[in-house]
Amino acid sequence: MIEIVEDEEEVEETVIESTETDQEEIIEVDDIDIEEEEDDLSVPFAIIEDIPLFPGCEKVKKSKRRQCFQEKINRHIVKNFRYPEIAQEMGIQGRVYVSFIIDKQGNIITVTPRGPDKNLEKEAKRIIDALPKMIPGKQRGRPVRVPYSIPITFKLQ
Repeated sequence: MIEIVEDEEEVEETVIESTETDQEEIIEVDDIDIEEEEDDLSVPFAIIEDIPLFPGCEKVKKSKRRQCFQEKINRHIVKNFRYPEIAQEMGIQGRVYVSFIIDKQGNIITVTPRGPDKNLEKEAKRIIDALPKMIPGKQRGRPVRVPYSIPITFKLQ
């Protein structure tokens, strides 16, 4: 059974004005607070203005610093590399991609290895965790977090 009820309330209409501006209208910007969210800003290594500096690369010309950084990381990996015995015995080899972040203080954080075997991943993480403290990367003169990735190849001979 349907009962029809008459509307007894009057609805007050609200007029919505346009928020568009024409070219002559001046907008005051003084009252607007712009919050900069640069606390957790991460700038990729490929596009950062001032890359993080590996100890020993400080006196290198700015144009050669990326090359110096990569050479020093590669030397560190070779120097600290130990093939896991269990992986050797099982004949496991492959490439482990390790990503990490150089934080605003130059510390190595959030080391994430991805590879074909947990033993190889563990060794790659150990090598990267042993990296020295860096001089942090800078964007517009301010220290920022810089994500970095490197492949480590485990090959039996």
